[in-house]
Amino acid sequence: MSLIKSIATLSGFTLLSRLIGFLRDILIARFLGATMLADAFFVALRFPNLFRSLFAEGTLNVSFVPLFSQVMKEKGKEGAKQFAKDAFSLLFYILLFFTLVIELIMPWATLVLAPGFEEIPGKIEVTTYLSRITFPFLMAVSLVSLLSGILNSVGKFAAAAFAPSILNLMMILFLLIGTPFMENSAQALAWGVFWAGVCEFLWLLWNVYKAGFFFGLKGPFKTLCHISRELKTLFKRMLPGVFGSGVYQINLFLDTFFVSFVGAGAVSWLNYAHHLFQLPIGIIGVAVGTALLPFLSRYLHEGKYQKALHDLNRGLEVSLVMSIASMLGLVILAVPIVSVLFERGAFTFQETIPTARALQAFAIGLPAYMLTKALAPFFYARGDTKTPVKIASLGVSINAILCIIFMQFWGHVGIALATGITVWINAFQYVFLLRKKGDFKLDILFKYRSVRILISGGVMAVFLLVSVFFLNNIYQNWLHLPHFIPFILLSVLIFGAMITYFGALLLMKGIRVKEMKRFLTRKKEPV
Repeated sequence: MSLIKSIATLSGFTLLSRLIGFLRDILIARFLGATMLADAFFVALRFPNLFRSLFAEGTLNVSFVPLFSQVMKEKGKEGAKQFAKDAFSLLFYILLFFTLVIELIMPWATLVLAPGFEEIPGKIEVTTYLSRITFPFLMAVSLVSLLSGILNSVGKFAAAAFAPSILNLMMILFLLIGTPFMENSAQALAWGVFWAGVCEFLWLLWNVYKAGFFFGLKGPFKTLCHISRELKTLFKRMLPGVFGSGVYQINLFLDTFFVSFVGAGAVSWLNYAHHLFQLPIGIIGVAVGTALLPFLSRYLHEGKYQKALHDLNRGLEVSLVMSIASMLGLVILAVPIVSVLFERGAFTFQETIPTARALQAFAIGLPAYMLTKALAPFFYARGDTKTPVKIASLGVSINAILCIIFMQFWGHVGIALATGITVWINAFQYVFLLRKKGDFKLDILFKYRSVRILISGGVMAVFLLVSVFFLNNIYQNWLHLPHFIPFILLSVLIFGAMITYFGALLLMKGIRVKEMKRFLTRKKEPV
């Protein structure tokens, strides 16, 4: 599978997962709104995800895949299968022990993660109960990550890329069908998460079997007492990644810790807003970073610094084009977007406003977030994994300080604003360090186009503000018109904004369609 086809497969399934995830969030909002149960479930869902990148995607995949490929090249298919079996068995027993320990200490662990919940009677108990149901998902999804690494190593991306959609589908299924048979919708969702982990694991195991790499589980004594050289190498390579992922998880932990003190509904408001904020990052930002890394690695290795800088500037252009439009759209249309997507059932207009305010605060940092996705690969391409970790570590400290200050004045919105500002500080650190080393320079073309991108964003913003003003004057409360009218009006606004923005960009030569398409779709040059 070619590089472009691989990226297209991953991006396509990522988009599918995000869309299904939006449907899931819409249903959760309808059934749970921003109630105590919603807060409890979102913390219970966050619990396994706190450790997910330590055991799964953030560290295991990037360490396992190159080593698995190397072993297969040196020892053949059977040698690679044996290495995979050793790694799978050791990971299985580590995760089993870790999961059992956390299940036993869950009441205290919940209190550490969300101490503010103790102020509301029964909230800690509900959160603990739901967390005990969801936490085994960590074990399943970590093993899924290893199985995904095997498939990715042999050029099979589709099955692994589809796996995240299973989580969203199972949560939707249990919410709609399981709720009548359980105490409440939060419990149904928690069991949906549990069984999603089981289904993801069985799905990947079947695909590994079809690929001809099926293996069994070794006994615990043999696994722990006979650790191969390849396994030792794997865990040595994982250690820097564990530290880097730990920095991100500390940030996530601190956000949950602080928002638990804000009051009922705050966790839910931030969660709904953060999911909307992550959509353009997940689809656009990650795609740009993924596309840049192999080319930057190649050019820097060959000493072609000018080509590397050219690609970096073009990557920054793509990030700026998409992020400016996304930021302005989310800030100006925050209330309509949240209302149209979530305002039904238990999610009322009283929940729409605080969620929209959090979304606006998050969105301020969107351009910086996407720019860092383009800047970070330059460090990784040079084999420098320490600098991004240092930047992230400083960001954690800054975020914590800003959260403590801002939440005193603006509550949950202050926590979102702290995140937005911290991302900008991180982006400036990337630029400063690259310029200090003499590795970074904005070329004339980027400076020329960036001005036109910003002007086009201003034109789009005027279009949206004027359009919303006229809608409010014509319909007064157009968001509460019957049936699908608000959805249609919002869709027309977004479509009109896109036409206005890209039309202005083309007229002022802020972008060239052929050049952008060539940047995103070209194949790797032959060695």
